Amino acid sequence: MARSDEHESLAKAFSGFGVDESCLVRVLGKWHPEERKSFRKATPFFLQDDRLFERWDDHYIALLEREFMRLKSAVVLWAMHPWERDARLAKEALIKGGPHSYGVLIEVVCTRSADDWLGARRAYHSLYDHSIEEDVAYNVKGAEAKLLVGLVSSYRYEGPKVNEDVVKSEAALLLKAIRDKEQKAIDDDEIVRILSTRSKPHLKAIYNHLNNQELNTDPSLKDTVHCLCSPETYFSSVLDSALKHGADEASKEALTRVIVTRADVDLKEINEAYVSKYGVSLSEKINEMTSGNFKEFLLTLVARGD
Repeated sequence: MARSDEHESLAKAFSGFGVDESCLVRVLGKWHPEERKSFRKATPFFLQDDRLFERWDDHYIALLEREFMRLKSAVVLWAMHPWERDARLAKEALIKGGPHSYGVLIEVVCTRSADDWLGARRAYHSLYDHSIEEDVAYNVKGAEAKLLVGLVSSYRYEGPKVNEDVVKSEAALLLKAIRDKEQKAIDDDEIVRILSTRSKPHLKAIYNHLNNQELNTDPSLKDTVHCLCSPETYFSSVLDSALKHGADEASKEALTRVIVTRADVDLKEINEAYVSKYGVSLSEKINEMTSGNFKEFLLTLVARGD
């Protein structure tokens, strides 16, 4: 391979979503000092120091470290007990704070079964010597606090029974709250009660009564409804954001989180929703957008649902 081709291959290996480890071994491992110097001068990863040497740009060091970590993070999460995994994901969301992280917490809480979420609450207590209810109440400020405390405290009925009269009544309440110009729906005690206590079949029946009414409302409330009532559609949208060119780091992290946590649950249904909405399979998109062993690990997990 010509040196210019090696430079191009190595630059691509350093710059991907994940790292092309095989290229690094094949090319960088055999280079002599003069070849490495040529690469440092020819690529944007290095700066010319005043003392006449080429040094790594700190930005690219941080970028590369993050890309090397993707496989490690995926493997560590995959090997964890699901209760510990969800407890750690919830804690990380609380530490980071802000609307996006609260969305991750909502995702974890609302897409797990009642027993699995109870197990995660127990794991959280064991890991951090606090209850998650306590930490949410203390750390979350603003409109989301009431809803999130209700959600993390919930243990939902999971049977199939649905009272249609109650469904119609509560659907009307939700629709009225969404349309209310005076008060945000997320501040409505009745709406928080419905979303944090009712069974998923009950909430899906409410959702159907809305007749596809657009939830132009608070993002936390919108995420809650979608996670509870249409998780496959919700996850397909999250994965699409993660697999876009120019996705930010928070969106990229969702790729690992969703594939790892749903691989043994409903990844087949998520893939079907993804194909239906975006016209390409998850495997095809992951193969296009990611690199190296990180890509191969994700594809292996996706294949479990085939």
